[in-house]
Amino acid sequence: MKQAYAHLTDPLIKANPITLHILGICSALAVTTSVSTALTMSAALTVVLVLSSAMISAIRHHMPTAIRLIVQITIIASLVIVMDLFLKAFAFEMSKRLSIFVGLIVTNCLVLGRAEAFARRNPVWPSVLDALGNGLGYSIILLTVGTIRELFGVGTLLGYEILPLVENGGWFRPMHVMLLAPSAFFIVGFLVWVIRSLRPEQAETPEFRILSHDETAQS
Repeated sequence: MKQAYAHLTDPLIKANPITLHILGICSALAVTTSVSTALTMSAALTVVLVLSSAMISAIRHHMPTAIRLIVQITIIASLVIVMDLFLKAFAFEMSKRLSIFVGLIVTNCLVLGRAEAFARRNPVWPSVLDALGNGLGYSIILLTVGTIRELFGVGTLLGYEILPLVENGGWFRPMHVMLLAPSAFFIVGFLVWVIRSLRPEQAETPEFRILSHDETAQS
């Protein structure tokens, strides 16, 4: 039970796929201009991640090693197509706002990475928990970035005005720079810095170290 709990909770902060492994950055930059797009993208990726991990784990003993990547990508691509068609059928306007990014889930390193690193080596239930945990960890970052960008970019959350706009007699003037992709890049970078400051064990060992004067003299 403790191990199952770790599979589900570790990816939330301790081993977050975006802030620790730097996976899924493209969608974090592209679809976080609003909370609604970030939420939809998070849900779509999490569903694909959970289902693909379950399927790949279920057939892991019947999947030849030589073609495992082809099989995994085929499963993931099929689920992405279904998800894309589902959004077009039931949330067409949101599908248009997300543009090609739902289809690009198939190229998201997070999905194939968990399939290759975990699902093909473990039973179905742990694979499902691992996939769900990583999906939730991914969602936390996307929703955080989306909340900051929408709130300060247009003064709303989920379309509802939160900060009184100047044009409506309020005090807040939207910072439209927050709607540009570079702002998401800096927000993600800030989140990485905050988490690694609170969890120093996540920081990589420096490849180079500046020698002190005494060390330089001795060398």
